[in-house]
Amino acid sequence: MTHSLVCAETVSRVSSVLNRNTRQFGKKHLFDQNEETCWNSDQGPSQWVTLEFPQLIRVSQLQIQFQGGFSSRRGCLEGSQGSQALRKIVDFYPEDNNSLQISCSRFWGGWSVPLEAWDSPKPEWEPR
Repeated sequence: MTHSLVCAETVSRVSSVLNRNTRQFGKKHLFDQNEETCWNSDQGPSQWVTLEFPQLIRVSQLQIQFQGGFSSRRGCLEGSQGSQALRKIVDFYPEDNNSLQISCSRFWGGWSVPLEAWDSPKPEWEPR
């Protein structure tokens, strides 16, 4: 059984917020479990989310859900430990739909996440 590693001590950052409207589209909506809300980024060459965990974690699953028609053509998951520089873990290629897309240590859609310990994973994606 899997559970979210995001906790109250997890620090999150995002590349941008649509029209700087954090109330309606802010990062707080990333993990609120409400399908009626979402984080919405402004336009740009890439969008990203950084999570800083209070301890090392092992990424065994990554779940991403886009609004239909607002997906990306390519994504990249990066990670670091402590003050180390981010390094690429895996590229991924999400589908352009609003289904929950899941990667686990096995394969999904041609990509997998290696089981390594990180405290700062950063998924990043390019718009279609």
